[in-house]
Amino acid sequence: MELNYSTSEINRNFKIKVFGRINGHKINTLVGVSGLIDLLDGAIDLVNRLLDRAFRSKGDKCVCKLRRGLQISFYVF
Repeated sequence: MELNYSTSEINRNFKIKVFGRINGHKINTLVGVSGLIDLLDGAIDLVNRLLDRAFRSKGDKCVCKLRRGLQISFYVF
């Protein structure tokens, strides 16, 4: 499966911040597209849904909270 948007388009439009716990370790950092895919264990379909939501949002920030304890914020850049 592939991303619906190009990596350069995503990185040009958004700063992606990940906050939460992964394997018991706290994380609060900016990531790129490849970093986001790695943190979500290669779930391309989930990344596509998050990106669709971020591109549709009208505000300066789109926050997506996952059940696994992660909060992913897309800041319009």
